[in-house]
Amino acid sequence: MTADINELRRRMDGALQSLHKEFGGLRTGRANASLLDNIQVEAYGSMMPLNQVSTVSVPEPRLLSVQVWDKGLVKSVEKAINAAGLGVNAVADGQLVRVPIPGLSQERRVELGKVAKKYAEEGKVAVRNVRRDGMEALKKMEKDGDISKDEHKKREGDIQKLTDELIKKIDDALAVKEKEILG
Repeated sequence: MTADINELRRRMDGALQSLHKEFGGLRTGRANASLLDNIQVEAYGSMMPLNQVSTVSVPEPRLLSVQVWDKGLVKSVEKAINAAGLGVNAVADGQLVRVPIPGLSQERRVELGKVAKKYAEEGKVAVRNVRRDGMEALKKMEKDGDISKDEHKKREGDIQKLTDELIKKIDDALAVKEKEILG
């Protein structure tokens, strides 16, 4: 546990980066290679990330192309993509798996908006947890006599300012993603 503002910023930025990664996996009606980032494929007796057995590309705005390196894994890759709950239907074609991205219905857009809000809320919780850790470290430092009461108050203000800044970035990212989802 640390009250170092740079360390707290690094941890909070990590929560923001994680949120951006989650948002990348939300389908918006346009093909995006990051849509398949979280897919695990059964390969060689264990589960492996899709990007360790293939290359994902975007040849057209509404099509993902997955070039599987080992011909024996094509069916496994196709099955994993179809079972991922992304609302897509992967089709094997030789060592290539084509993933057409269907348009989004209004219901699906609203559903995705709710998922995006959930991800944003999880990001805010992560940022607040980092703030809590920082505040607890400050209290301990003051109690141990490492910093004065005035220094504690100043650093507490810095941590709160940093938290507010990151929460705003999360809200801004959510607004952009919702606009993208709702079209």
